[in-house]
Amino acid sequence: MDGWQIFFTIVFVGFVILGLMLAFAPRFTIRLPFTLLLAVLYRKQVVGIENMPKEQGCVVVSNHVSWIDGVLLLWMLPRNVRFVVDGGNFTNPIFKFLASSFDTILMAANPKSIGRALKTGRQGVQDGDLIGIFPEGTLTRTGQLQTFKAGYQKILKGTDGCILPVYMEGMWGSIFSHSGGKLFFKWPDKFRRRLTLHIGKPIAADTPLAHVRSKVLALGAEATIHNRREFPILAKKIIRVWRKRWKALQVADSLGQEASGRGMLTKVFALRRVLRREVFSDDEQFVGVLLPPSVGGVAVNVALAIDRRVTANLNYTVSSDVINHCIKEVGVKHVLSTEKFISKTGLEVDAEMVMLDSLRDKVTVLDKAIAFIQAYLIPAILLDLLLGLNKIEADDLLTVIFTSGSTGMPKGVLLSNANISHNVDAIDRAVRLNSKDTVLGILPFFHSFGYSVTLWAVQTLGPCGVYHFNPLDAKQVGKLSEKYGVTVLLGTPTFLRGYLRRVKPEQFSKLDVAVVGAEKMPADLFAQFEDKFGVRPVEGYGATELSPLVSVNIPPSRSPAKFQPDRIEGSVGRPLPGVSARIVTPETDDELDTNEDGMLLISGPNVMQGYANREDLTRDSIHEGWYITGDIAHIDQEGFIHITGRLSRFSKIGGEMVPHVRVEEELGQALREGEDDEQVRLCVTAVPDAKKGERLIVLHLKTEKDITEIRKVLSGAGLPNLFIPSQDSFLEIDEIPMLGTGKLDLKGAKQMAADMVAAGKE
Repeated sequence: MDGWQIFFTIVFVGFVILGLMLAFAPRFTIRLPFTLLLAVLYRKQVVGIENMPKEQGCVVVSNHVSWIDGVLLLWMLPRNVRFVVDGGNFTNPIFKFLASSFDTILMAANPKSIGRALKTGRQGVQDGDLIGIFPEGTLTRTGQLQTFKAGYQKILKGTDGCILPVYMEGMWGSIFSHSGGKLFFKWPDKFRRRLTLHIGKPIAADTPLAHVRSKVLALGAEATIHNRREFPILAKKIIRVWRKRWKALQVADSLGQEASGRGMLTKVFALRRVLRREVFSDDEQFVGVLLPPSVGGVAVNVALAIDRRVTANLNYTVSSDVINHCIKEVGVKHVLSTEKFISKTGLEVDAEMVMLDSLRDKVTVLDKAIAFIQAYLIPAILLDLLLGLNKIEADDLLTVIFTSGSTGMPKGVLLSNANISHNVDAIDRAVRLNSKDTVLGILPFFHSFGYSVTLWAVQTLGPCGVYHFNPLDAKQVGKLSEKYGVTVLLGTPTFLRGYLRRVKPEQFSKLDVAVVGAEKMPADLFAQFEDKFGVRPVEGYGATELSPLVSVNIPPSRSPAKFQPDRIEGSVGRPLPGVSARIVTPETDDELDTNEDGMLLISGPNVMQGYANREDLTRDSIHEGWYITGDIAHIDQEGFIHITGRLSRFSKIGGEMVPHVRVEEELGQALREGEDDEQVRLCVTAVPDAKKGERLIVLHLKTEKDITEIRKVLSGAGLPNLFIPSQDSFLEIDEIPMLGTGKLDLKGAKQMAADMVAAGKE
């Protein structure tokens, strides 16, 4: 037998074997090449496989991030899943053959076809099959879990099947997802990405739709926490981003300082060398920083991160006693500042002050030469090894952020690299910052939003950051915005009201995005800001303990939505990718249904490591991975969070919970001195009352309006009598107590009210 005969014999035998395999084991035969290919392209891990029913029929309900999610689930699950899919994607003969091999249920966009598909799925559940559904109905454009459609309930109707919730994490960023606003036409952001599939416990077929979505959302948080090591180490990432920026302006501030990406790297590497040699011991972990948001503030924070220190940005708007409490809480030995800045604050600090001004003289020619070589010449991978950045783990601490102290003495919130890196990734998906953006950084770095977003997100996602130390200085904000062409503004409603009065429209002519948080956005402010500047603000929500972002409405100009809404005014948005939210009764922890107010709990990779040296407070705040926010809220049918108020901002009067914020909103309109008056004119708080438990107190600025008439306005607004403060509960003050972060000083207001009531009784 010659060589050709041998060749054709082998080919013939091969076709015979393939034919037999297709005839007797078609599913295995077709699955085999896909299994081998997917194993090369992806690394998989399945968690909770024991939850999958071995024989019972059920509907598999999954999130939908990528175009090949169905194929991936078939690869990752041991049982075949019969997906209900759009038949329009399977008109190709090869695709049709593949679909039929896995008993896929094809459905066209007409009532008869939909009815047949549902009937087939229902019969499949009765026969013990797994029927796969993507209840969002479309690929997510941001990675957020969208609204669930109720189609799967029709499949389960009249069967003894169950619902199997699953969540797959890891496909965002692939060419098959909408990351970057594109599907297919882009480079994947990594090779052999890790995919984590979390399978939940089966739930009853009659479980409410909102609770099913909540289960999938919670699995998403578990999967993202499990996959948190995939988030980039920010100290590594910033080196690569700043190198790409090269000569482009990267950082500027109101002090007149400007620096390019490479210029910032040179500064940071030189500063790191001097601090290691002149200041720090090898084992020094926490380092205090007393600097405003500025070029210097960015450089110091990045230098400390690259040196693997934990930054403690201190709140320079509070008293020396409060700052020293924070210093003692985490054991800060050195505090970095400048002579000029510390002299303005007048603070007396119980730690060794290191004045950065004096360190300039200690930067040697060798320091500058080595910093230049590190910034310009050494490959980033080698630099990671030389600086020890390869040793940084996801759970290593990056910073400690102290709470605002609005309700008590500040607590040190320990945040890891993964905590902050997740927030950076979430901002990237939601706001889609890019190298064409210029972000105005007006929030101080001692504020969690300022640290995570205006520092790390801005500096690692490509935009230029422009910083100013006083967010209430509208005149300077306008000048900076005009000079640098600011496109993104991050702040609070209080700041926006100031800009409405003092910033000219042409100064915000390049503004494209305005995101607000920290306090509730007044309904009238949306339209007022848009009318003047042409940009509709959106609200987000967060907490220091959550790194801080939890949710955000997608800005209209950055919205990729086509088939589902991604912004609902009055809400604070949907939870960010990997973050889970649920509403429970404060007394029993039972999960509530859609639109029912209760305690808001949050789980995800953004939940803090804990409070510094306060395990007792940590245990009280985090139960089984869920952070208790203290906020009262509800989640609507679309999955958007609506904050009703803070539990601490409710008073129990005569056995009924009275929300301070609701009373404030109505009073805000009544106490305005004119259409142009945007000032915060009041604060509602409470003092103890012997008869009813508590008594509402309204602290307000001087007004010519009659209090009796104002109380009538509240009554006319439909507020119950318990919600209306008495005539003698309106107390005039010279200034509303505010924190440096733009929030009301609730602790100060409560104490002020108590003192004034006590003085009145005397």
